[in-house]
Amino acid sequence: MNAVAQVAAGLAASLHVLVFVWETVLFTKPGVHWGVFKVPTEDVPPVRLWSFNVGLYNLFLGAGTVIGLVALNTGDEAVGRALVFYTCGFMVLAGIGLGVSDRMALSRPKGAGVVGTISQITPALVAIVALALA
Repeated sequence: MNAVAQVAAGLAASLHVLVFVWETVLFTKPGVHWGVFKVPTEDVPPVRLWSFNVGLYNLFLGAGTVIGLVALNTGDEAVGRALVFYTCGFMVLAGIGLGVSDRMALSRPKGAGVVGTISQITPALVAIVALALA
């Protein structure tokens, strides 16, 4: 797997681990629930279970990608490529879902999730394309 794919996959994994911290560990802090996710303070208790659970999904995706990169760089290329491809593919598909929910204005004003959508999709998609071309 080439360096572009590895760097992009590492960036995608890092982003998902960061989002895990925001959604699971720091969500009750106004700088996170409002500053990052635009969730008003009064809405934090009803969505806390959602944020905690989604945060874990993000952690598992990031960890799967890291495990794939480790496998790739320690001699198990087939396992590494498969894990990176699967987890990054999942990230892209979840990002598309995020974009659709944003366009439908399901939980916040339409357009508020564009940056998150682009941030979730781009590194993972770059990793997949670079992986496919390697």
